[in-house]
Amino acid sequence: MPESQAQSALLAAVTAADRTPEDIAALPLPESFRAVTVRKEDTDMFRGMPSADKDPRKSLHVDEVPLPEVGPGEALVAVMASSVNYNTVWSSLFEPLPTFGFLERYGRTSPLAARHDLPYHILGSDLSGVVLRTGPGVNVWKPGDEVVAHCLSVELESPDGHDDTMLDPAQRIWGFETNFGGLAEVALVKSNQLMPKAAHLTWEEAAAPGLVNSTAYRQLVSRNGAGMKQGDNVLIWGASGGLGSYATQLVLAGGAHPVCVVSSARKAEVCRAMGAEAIIDRSAEDYRFWSDEDTQDPREWKRFGKRIREVTGGEDVDIVFEHPGRETFGASVYVTRRGGTIVTCASTSGFRHEFDNRYLWMHLKRIVGTHFANYREAWEANRLVTKGRIHPTLSRTYPLADTAPAVHDVHGNKHQGKVGVLCLAPTEGLGVRDEAMRARHIDAINRFR
Repeated sequence: MPESQAQSALLAAVTAADRTPEDIAALPLPESFRAVTVRKEDTDMFRGMPSADKDPRKSLHVDEVPLPEVGPGEALVAVMASSVNYNTVWSSLFEPLPTFGFLERYGRTSPLAARHDLPYHILGSDLSGVVLRTGPGVNVWKPGDEVVAHCLSVELESPDGHDDTMLDPAQRIWGFETNFGGLAEVALVKSNQLMPKAAHLTWEEAAAPGLVNSTAYRQLVSRNGAGMKQGDNVLIWGASGGLGSYATQLVLAGGAHPVCVVSSARKAEVCRAMGAEAIIDRSAEDYRFWSDEDTQDPREWKRFGKRIREVTGGEDVDIVFEHPGRETFGASVYVTRRGGTIVTCASTSGFRHEFDNRYLWMHLKRIVGTHFANYREAWEANRLVTKGRIHPTLSRTYPLADTAPAVHDVHGNKHQGKVGVLCLAPTEGLGVRDEAMRARHIDAINRFR
């Protein structure tokens, strides 16, 4: 069967209302599929350019690639939809380093891992879709299961990861430090990345929360992060963005008080629609934490702290949800209350953080580094989605062929919430199984549209 026919048959089979697990298990798989890639030959194309001038539309490709072999403990998933995360932006810019180094090192660890060391890298750390095949040793998941995937890939051959799998020395982020990611028509995952798809969401909505919701859950709720409690004041940078929008919801759902920092009146309105009341528009109030490239301005930290107390009724924040990094970190350390916590990941404005240690050491504050989430944390974060307690923050979708412009929008911060990508799904709006539950939550589901 020609590949285009095979892919059409694949789509028809996984979307059929009366499909059975046996139908999917018996379905012939295509020998190749479309995927969003960066190429090893292009890794020097942006050398010497500032990050802001690098254009993902020049480095990202939609290629036809061979179907990978499914190994023990793994699953092949027909990807209905995916989404854009900041790690896809980094991959497309080849910074801080080209991701091919990750693939080469992974490929040296075992013959099975050698499949990942290729001259192209299939990107993407989110998906919603249908299980096509499972490898030996997989018993919980079956062909035909509707799933989402979290992005933690672990080997667990070391004892270090058996208390918290994020501490596994072989921990990697799927689609960033491994190959065969979710921005494709078919993805290869480990079976312990799979979680149930929310029945009331469309494919593209279900693909949006995975990475960011799990990351925010670990940062804020988990004992591995800030351990947020009821009544805490939580400062959230970029509170309407891809990561911050889930942090805002988790703070509200947990009985704490978000202090939402945004960069426009429109983004402030989105935060109000989520239920937040304390909002600071940093652009309108013109906070400039750096007086020049090398010098921070403590007067601006103090002005910012005063503004926080104005919107909280005189209280400092217990927790700062940090992800911009260099631009904001000095201010974050300063404004946190005595004994409070700065919990940090990502560093989208720069990885080199500078702060005045007197405000950390003498005021007994803590800096906690977090990175994605372990399976249990990701499962709990997904459970909140399936129960309608946390909602997708999808603002726009693109077809797979237009992933590069989608990544360009995220790189330029031209988006709010999450940007989705339709992979095998031909249109938006498909995949809903529980219409009654959807009707109850439709306003929240569409909040970022």
